[in-house]
Amino acid sequence: MLLDDDPARAFMPYPAVEVPGAARGPLAGLTFAVKDLFDVAGYPTGGGSPALLARSGIKTRTAPAVRRLLDAGARFVGKTHTDEFAFSMTGKNAHFGTPVNGGAPDRIPGGSSSGSASA
Repeated sequence: MLLDDDPARAFMPYPAVEVPGAARGPLAGLTFAVKDLFDVAGYPTGGGSPALLARSGIKTRTAPAVRRLLDAGARFVGKTHTDEFAFSMTGKNAHFGTPVNGGAPDRIPGGSSSGSASA
């Protein structure tokens, strides 16, 4: 993660790796996070599963959808939690934890994109 802190526990605890993108473009000055289902060069892709993460390895290519954001000038800040194999409506992950619901901290964040929503 390339942010100073993560109070929502939305991000995977991967080492920070700068992912190059365009210096200018229509999205310059904006940041984005990527659900841990999409490949980003320099990062593993775990899909919420420690078994998948163990086999992933560090990716050398970035998913086309992510690359388009980078090429438009947006800055990547990290990969977000997903429940295991993106297969739940709760957003809970027994292996990596559950992100905080920013609108209702006493409730689940909901869905497999819980980390993205919390970020």
